[in-house]
Amino acid sequence: MRATAAFRTVLRRFERTSEQIARQHGLTPQRYLLLLMVKGAPDGGERSTIGELSERLQLAQHTVSELVARTERAGLIRRERSSDDRRVHHLRLTAEGERRLAAAFTDHGTERQALLAELGDAPAALKARRSR
Repeated sequence: MRATAAFRTVLRRFERTSEQIARQHGLTPQRYLLLLMVKGAPDGGERSTIGELSERLQLAQHTVSELVARTERAGLIRRERSSDDRRVHHLRLTAEGERRLAAAFTDHGTERQALLAELGDAPAALKARRSR
């Protein structure tokens, strides 16, 4: 249990710092995470659908849809209709979204490195304990 508690402590510290950095760059923590998930799409395309974001963020689609709508009104993302399926919209960052995400992400570099250093082998230790 100590390893899990330590892992959660380090993770929460990282999340809290991330929230503070996002706010310094005019982003809510939710918008920062949304922009990060769109830009960091697993396929490298720097775009995502609401369904994909729902899965990655582990949130209901209606919750993601509302977050997307607010972020779009703020001028940070835009919708592009898919050329393959006209019913599908891909989300991409606008120039302003790119600028704010890049600034927050850069400022967050030290915290990411600290998280990795503090975690060390904690994820491996947690996996080993689960498999017992």
